[in-house]
Amino acid sequence: MSTQNLAAAVVNFAPAKGSVEIREVPKPTIGENEVLLEVANVGVCGSDLHQWTADHSWPVNYPVILGHEFGGNIVEVGTRVSGWKEGDRAVSETAALINERSPMSRAGDYHLDPDRKGFGYGVDGAMTRFVRVPSRCLHRIPDSLLFEEACLTEPCSVAYHAVAVNSSVKPGDRVIVIGPGTIGILCAAVAKLCGAEVAVVGLEADRQRLSVAKKYGCNALVGDAFGWSRERDGLGADLVVDAAGNSATLYRALDLVRPKGQITKVGWGPQPMGFSLDQLVQKNVRLQGSFSHNWPIWEKVISLLSSRLLDVRPIIGGVWPIGEWKSAFEKMSGGDVVKSIIKPF
Repeated sequence: MSTQNLAAAVVNFAPAKGSVEIREVPKPTIGENEVLLEVANVGVCGSDLHQWTADHSWPVNYPVILGHEFGGNIVEVGTRVSGWKEGDRAVSETAALINERSPMSRAGDYHLDPDRKGFGYGVDGAMTRFVRVPSRCLHRIPDSLLFEEACLTEPCSVAYHAVAVNSSVKPGDRVIVIGPGTIGILCAAVAKLCGAEVAVVGLEADRQRLSVAKKYGCNALVGDAFGWSRERDGLGADLVVDAAGNSATLYRALDLVRPKGQITKVGWGPQPMGFSLDQLVQKNVRLQGSFSHNWPIWEKVISLLSSRLLDVRPIIGGVWPIGEWKSAFEKMSGGDVVKSIIKPF
């Protein structure tokens, strides 16, 4: 095969810890309903880090190219694709494979289709030069929106779904976000857009990332948000967003939330809980899971990003060439930056 048809890719090749490396991969061949996207930028997600460290809780089709937060320019268009042409700027949703006849897909909730497979774990993702994308996943972006910002439409959509759709947030509500990672800080930013008073809580090691939360007008708390949650009337927060994804944070959320409040869990975690949910019952609290996103959410988020009502620049810690993928991963994993971005070529 000609070297012109090969490109560097960040590949998760086995389930063992650390099984990620750069490999040369062939340029994909697209189907009639697909486009070939030349990737401009791709964000590093916490799920990419979890696959790298082998502490994830979802099935992976090894070997697989990582990366599901991406945007780029269309360079090829399938024969049955309409409304798109070469040169168009686009970002892509993550639901690469779905059963379009399932009840969830027909209701517009294809992100909840049990057969769904996403980029970066179910099919090859975008940490490489070219990625094939079903045209139904594409969203147009304006020329004014830089790709290094546009590629973060996906985590912004996760946060928008969790806070603005799956949670009940009103102006003046008190919202606590546990976990100052990408999703946590973006959840806090969306809650601020909804008119809430927001605190982001993390550990001592999270001080650097908590400083980024302050740029969104949030209170940054280390270790304990109990006092802040009770400052108004002594009852607790209207909403607690668990973006940390472990048992201890959900347990803490039960203490922080007010009676008849809500806990929205968006962080993944494979650990068993090992504690009672009696507080959930006694306080009459709504416990809400939130996963992924769908078409209308992406359109709203692109509008917010384009107008800078939602500004992702504060969370971007740097852009790394693909050959330095490990540095990008380590910077995020170590808490030095909130979000690393890779430029594939």
